Amino acid sequence: MTKLLYVQASPRGERSFSVSVADAFVSSYRESHPGHEIETLNLFETALPEFDGYALEAKYAILHGQSPTDDQRAAWKAIEAVIDQFKSADKYVFAVPMWNFHLPYRLKHYIDILVQPTYTFSYSPDRGYTGLVTGRPVLVSYARGGSYPPGSESEGYDFQTKYFEAILGFIGLSDIRRLVVEPTLMDPEAAARAKQTAVARAKEMAKTF
Repeated sequence: MTKLLYVQASPRGERSFSVSVADAFVSSYRESHPGHEIETLNLFETALPEFDGYALEAKYAILHGQSPTDDQRAAWKAIEAVIDQFKSADKYVFAVPMWNFHLPYRLKHYIDILVQPTYTFSYSPDRGYTGLVTGRPVLVSYARGGSYPPGSESEGYDFQTKYFEAILGFIGLSDIRRLVVEPTLMDPEAAARAKQTAVARAKEMAKTF
C-alpha cells in the first residue's frame, strides 16, 4: 500500500498558515487516493529522541567499526526507529513555517536524526555523497511573515526554502513541489487572500501527486 507521511513542523495547529495549506492538500489527496495510507507526524507533539550522549557515541562507534555498548545500542535503536518511520513512506508532505529566516528548531532536530550515513546517504571517494531516499515526491507548504521573492533584496534572508530543499536533495529527494504563503504578518486581508490562493492550488496539486 502506498504511504504518505505528513510532517507538521508548526505548534500553532489550525492557526498555522503552513498547516492549513498542507491540511487542504492532504484532505484532497485522501479523496483522490482513497486506498492510500496517510500518517501524520506532529513534531511538536512527538517525543523525538535526543541526539546527544549515548546516541552520539553510538554513531561514532558504528562509523569507526567499533561495537556500541548496551546503553549506546539502546539509544541508537530510538534513532533508527525515527529513520525507519521516515523511510517507510512513499510520498511526503511537510508544513514548514519560517522562524528567524530558517526552520523551527523541532524540524532541525528531526533532520539531525534522519540524516545519517548508510541510512539516508552514503559516501565514497569516487562518487562523493549519494542520497539513498530516492524516487519519492515531496510537497512542502511554506509560510513566512515577510516576503522573500526571487531577485529581491530580502531573498538573501530566505534560509528556509534554501536549506530545507538542499537537505532534502542531499538525501535523494529531488522531486520537490512548493507552495508558499507570504507575507502573513503585514496585512491580515492580504494574508487571507494568499492563504486562499495556496489552498486552492494545494487541492488541485494533490489530485496528481
